[in-house]
Amino acid sequence: MSEAIPVNVLTGFLGSGKTTLLRHILADPAFAGCAVLINEFGEVGLDHHLLQAVDEDVVLMQSGCICCTIRGDLGRAIRGLYDRREAGTIPAFGRLIVETTGLADPIPVLATVMSEPVIRHHFRLGNVIATVDAVNGLAQLDRQPEAAKQAAVADRILVTKTDLAAPEAVAALESRLRAINPAAPLWRSANAPPPAEELVGQDAFDPATKPAEIRRWFDLARWTGAGHHHEHDVNRHGPEIGAFVLEVEDRVDWTVFGLWLTLLLHSRGDDVLRVKGLLRVAGVDTPVVVQGAQHIVHAPSHLDAWPDGDRRSRLVFITRGIARAEIERSFAAFQAAFAETAPVAA
Repeated sequence: MSEAIPVNVLTGFLGSGKTTLLRHILADPAFAGCAVLINEFGEVGLDHHLLQAVDEDVVLMQSGCICCTIRGDLGRAIRGLYDRREAGTIPAFGRLIVETTGLADPIPVLATVMSEPVIRHHFRLGNVIATVDAVNGLAQLDRQPEAAKQAAVADRILVTKTDLAAPEAVAALESRLRAINPAAPLWRSANAPPPAEELVGQDAFDPATKPAEIRRWFDLARWTGAGHHHEHDVNRHGPEIGAFVLEVEDRVDWTVFGLWLTLLLHSRGDDVLRVKGLLRVAGVDTPVVVQGAQHIVHAPSHLDAWPDGDRRSRLVFITRGIARAEIERSFAAFQAAFAETAPVAA
């Protein structure tokens, strides 16, 4: 049998910087030729629009890496990717990176790789990297059990956005993380992650070295079935958390939009777990990428061109207890209020 392909799992709560870290890893020439599986929460994802399409499911990045979106069961996605590799329809990747949704419990993901016989024959678990947001991390560890599990099972922990948080807040978060997972090396990042080799180049995952509680999680995942094979609403995560897309046909006034989003996150930021999308801004021909999480709005970036024929503004929201209609009404009312006060041309 050929050498098993290492699988790295990249996890972390919503808005903690997983996709940014993934791009950093794949930009390293040593990791060209990876395969990537992205598991986005909800039916509509946007990250694939930043990549060059090869077919309906697979995209080929400039680095030579392959990227797919998981459209169903993780085990089925991994097996399908391997089958295409063997058939020669995609390049023969030598490493697989799975980027989980920020709401994922990582235990079933890891159990799938370790437990499914066909997958175990061709793959082995490399290590788990968890990103933790320095600004929102402590609150997320308190409120979201997934965030605590993500940190607990990690072999490497990267505390992101340290430039946006007070030093004492970063220190308190790191103290909490060391209490949760004293064995994992911990790095800080203010838009400058450590070398990719330090994060994914050294296989470190071994369930036998994990605390008893984590070993119990793995045993339970194996007993109940690792892959979550039941049918469920992919836009729901528990009774309160859901995903939806705000679509706007007309061009958006950047100043109006910026004020609206800032006020929304100021007043409801605890419940806006993630917002990410493409805007069609008045006076700008190419799309503007907008990202925010809870009370933070990141600086916008620009794409060189629209990724497809759809020129509408599209914003993916992941919220707790906020319905799509509430967001739509809020934005429409804000636009209408500014339209009424706009000066009339002479």
